Amino acid sequence: MGKDASREILGSNAGVDGEALGMRAVVVTEFGESEVLRVTEIPDLKEPENGDVLVKVMAAGVNPVDTYIRSGSYGALPELPYTPGRDGAGVIVGTDKRVYLSGSLTGTYAEYCLASPDQVHRLPDSVTFEEGACLGVPCATAYHALFHKAQVKPGQKVLVRGASGGVGLAAVQLAKAMGCDVSGTAGSPEGRKMVLQAGAHIVCSHRDTVGSYDVILEMLANANLDLDLEQCAPRGIVVVIGSRGSVEIDPRLFMTGDITVTGMALATATTQERRRIFEGLGEALTKQTLSPVVAETFSLEQAPRAHQRVLEAGSTGNIVLTNAPLD
Repeated sequence: MGKDASREILGSNAGVDGEALGMRAVVVTEFGESEVLRVTEIPDLKEPENGDVLVKVMAAGVNPVDTYIRSGSYGALPELPYTPGRDGAGVIVGTDKRVYLSGSLTGTYAEYCLASPDQVHRLPDSVTFEEGACLGVPCATAYHALFHKAQVKPGQKVLVRGASGGVGLAAVQLAKAMGCDVSGTAGSPEGRKMVLQAGAHIVCSHRDTVGSYDVILEMLANANLDLDLEQCAPRGIVVVIGSRGSVEIDPRLFMTGDITVTGMALATATTQERRRIFEGLGEALTKQTLSPVVAETFSLEQAPRAHQRVLEAGSTGNIVLTNAPLD
């Protein structure tokens, strides 16, 4: 998002008018298993500077990358102690502006967070805070994979393998809105039902796909890349979004079909790509062709369970932490 667009969202009152804030937050003091996530009282956040904004966080998205960082296995680690969370949604303090976050300066697993202007995006009134908390990583990843890496076009046949997760469901919705013929895979009956509801024309289990696809989005390349190459149409493209191990591939499968296999990471998106991503998501939200799927909601105190759940086999949709009272 450019500076002008950011100013339009933030308005002139992006500060807190000197108000002191006490707050609860999840704090990690050592890397390790999910039990290191503990809710505690932390000092007041400083008043925003240099155009930064203070957001009252109503909901925070829980993504697999959050667990990798917490465990200490991620490539770039924050200094300890830190508050986890990249995604979130809430209200800019001192205004009535509803926003979602694609990152923050202080972590979104908290009652408040500081964010830079390019991390703050308008949240339409039709989108709940819980849904907004699923936009920054899952939906942005799906958009980047489809439109920047695969450069998908109307009428193409698209396969989303692992379509019942947060990224997969967003990809199905976005590809359908583009006018693609969308198929998806999921590992459980519940997951396959969700993929159908998201707009896929055909849904099956991971290894039961048949046919030829112009674009394949792959969430677990170590398990499926061999099959992707067999089912990719001539001059098609496989976009690897996730993998949890190595895989042995016959290079002739690339050659005979003139197939492109490319990896992607949202963190490497250029400034221009990020601007297009969030403009595109904003348009899709306004047209209601994108509706993030919230599968489970936990309180801040339940963050350890949320971190376990997001990595469990068969996990569907998005996992969210909320600062609102739970029933």
